[in-house]
Amino acid sequence: MTTTLRVNIKDINLQFIKDLEEKAGASAQIEIKVESSRHGEGLFSEEQFWEMIELFDWKQKNRADIIQPAVIALAKMPVSAIYLFEDFLSEKLFNIDTKQHAEAYMKQQTDDYFSVDDFLYVRCAAVAEGRQYYENIEKNPAALSADIDFEHILSVAAEAYKIKTGREFEYSPLYNYETKSNIDKW
Repeated sequence: MTTTLRVNIKDINLQFIKDLEEKAGASAQIEIKVESSRHGEGLFSEEQFWEMIELFDWKQKNRADIIQPAVIALAKMPVSAIYLFEDFLSEKLFNIDTKQHAEAYMKQQTDDYFSVDDFLYVRCAAVAEGRQYYENIEKNPAALSADIDFEHILSVAAEAYKIKTGREFEYSPLYNYETKSNIDKW
């Protein structure tokens, strides 16, 4: 059975956690969802998300080095910004996970094989190319280029979190960005 508790963050303390554990049991799992009046208001904005993307250093040859300036900048921000970066990224990838974008991708393939991973990495590149390119692709799926991919964007938040906390990033973002997750658009 699932129970929903609405609690102000200021009311969460060690005693609250102990009481919750006693009532629900030590093996119970909880999901924490942070709500505000506007998405990420005061925490990390969409504008800041695109500013992080703009930090990619395309002069670098190694893809891990390309994302490094954004990783370092994000690691200097509060942990909540790292989570929100991942949420914004998931939303962008989800929004272009459509049949029309997939058709544009497939028109550029030399065979009839549809790789769900390759299509994800091409969508990653659409985000990595920056806001203007992404917004054009979002509105005009036929403009999607299958010639570029950029899987490394998926590791920006995880690497920033590791630098910030010394721990592994275990987070399920707001949107599932795996190919064909945007069911309504397929």
